[in-house]
Amino acid sequence: MTGVPRAGAAATWRYVRSAPGTFIWLAILFVTTVIAHRVGHDQLTHILQNRSTNLRHLMHDPLPSLFRSAFWIDGNGWFVYVLPYVLIHATIERWLGTARWLAVVVIAHVGATYISQSVLLWAINTGHAPQSDLNVIDIGVSYGLAGVAGILVYRLRRPWRYVYLTALLVVAATPVVWPLINGSHGTFTDIGHLCAVLIGLLCFPLTRLGRSTPLRVELPPVSAHIVERTDPEVSLPPVSPHLLARTLSGETVSPPRDALGT
Repeated sequence: MTGVPRAGAAATWRYVRSAPGTFIWLAILFVTTVIAHRVGHDQLTHILQNRSTNLRHLMHDPLPSLFRSAFWIDGNGWFVYVLPYVLIHATIERWLGTARWLAVVVIAHVGATYISQSVLLWAINTGHAPQSDLNVIDIGVSYGLAGVAGILVYRLRRPWRYVYLTALLVVAATPVVWPLINGSHGTFTDIGHLCAVLIGLLCFPLTRLGRSTPLRVELPPVSAHIVERTDPEVSLPPVSPHLLARTLSGETVSPPRDALGT
């Protein structure tokens, strides 16, 4: 019975090693989540505020804030992300490789952040949002996850590809479109999630990058005259009786020597 658990552990370890970026990221999130649970509420708010990709940080220190915000969640949802990481992130990393998977994550995270925060800036300038939203807490991994969920469309076979695409667009667009129908508006994070999904769909060229086209060598056509002159039953010329007699008498023919005399 011990062989079954060992085989399962070995298979799990092979799966983890096949998507190192996904599981290293998930492990870091676990550590930051533990930290979030151990500190007080005020201290956690201060930590998340300093790692937020809000408008103030994007204007003064964009790269550090974009990097730090990708390793924190709200402190209560680590287990919620385990299954999406295993099913979505790991699947795409194994398919595209770590470099291209990471490129999709970064493009979706950065692109959705800037688009959603630009919409928030417009809302502040037009009076649709308070001035205090310049310092709003905007952290998490959902934009990267939404982008990878978008590119997952190209991994699925038809007709499941279209079923998944329809469901994904409905889930991402409903929080943005439904409030508009009711005369309200969605949050900037809802807009960011929809943008991240669309960015993931636009990353289709990354699925083709690095794929080599097999080389096909075509021989020139054979002349009809050569075909006519070719006899499939051509036999070798008869052996000279003198050579045959010498061979039977025990004499051997020396092999030809090359240019070096060897």
